[in-house]
Amino acid sequence: MRVDEVRRIAVVGAGVMGHGIAQEFALAGYEVTLVSRSESSLQRGVQGVRENLARLAERGMVSADRAESVPDAIYTTTVLEEAAEESDIVVEAVYEELEVKKRVFRELDKICPDRTVLASTTSTLMPSDLASATQRPDKVLVAHYVNPPYLVPLVEVVPGKATSEETVNAVRDLLTAVGKRPVVLGQELPGFVSVRLQWALLREAMSLVQRGVVSPQDVDLILRDSLGRRWSAAGVFETLELAGWDLISAVASRVVPDLESSTAVPRLLYEKVERGELGVKTGKGFYDWTPESTEALRRRITHALVEVEGWSREP
Repeated sequence: MRVDEVRRIAVVGAGVMGHGIAQEFALAGYEVTLVSRSESSLQRGVQGVRENLARLAERGMVSADRAESVPDAIYTTTVLEEAAEESDIVVEAVYEELEVKKRVFRELDKICPDRTVLASTTSTLMPSDLASATQRPDKVLVAHYVNPPYLVPLVEVVPGKATSEETVNAVRDLLTAVGKRPVVLGQELPGFVSVRLQWALLREAMSLVQRGVVSPQDVDLILRDSLGRRWSAAGVFETLELAGWDLISAVASRVVPDLESSTAVPRLLYEKVERGELGVKTGKGFYDWTPESTEALRRRITHALVEVEGWSREP
């Protein structure tokens, strides 16, 4: 399949990732169907699209007319067959559990035409494991978006062991066509690249908090007002090229031996989960959350991301 042959796209799962991905394809003019298990989750998903586009319209990133019309252009259904039977590409965005996703892929394989490409948004599972539930392993891969998916341009494209070059090229070209910046990985591995980098940083951050070196709030302040600002303009390799690898080598000899290197999940994370302090969804995590403070954070993230490079998705 070539990218110019893609007309219909189905997104399975109407949660944070699913509705944001459906929004992007619909905004780019594709025929999009969003499918979920219940009408209530579909309604929440479409409402999420409306709220996302309203924030973008506030910043002049999309027109008011488009912000109003795009949510209505997304067809919704609770019937997987309706969503997938004529789709050229299906993007799966259901719960992050292997057997759940394999069950969806197994059903999609039976429903979809032979030409249909099946992509998963999983952040940790191997595309080869998902492909094993189908008779089309050459047409299965991972398209790992970063939350919020309609704002962060990067998508990691991860082929499985049997994924064809044609499939990789079609998905890469489709993502490029809607304004994303796909990076094709050379092999599948847990967490791909972005999640592994995030966890390397989070492991050290949680260790520093557990040891009483710094508070979670000050970790965020340090990242926002130093490394985060630099990394929005230049990546870690670019930045350190300016310093020189001789200097970095000298620093590494003193710092690297003292970094957290445990392979165990941080105790602090388990403690938070055991107490039900899950973050925004429960009103408390490392911060206390109200609907107002949650919305303020989402707006702050939206405004910051659209300002990084003059973001626009108008066709």
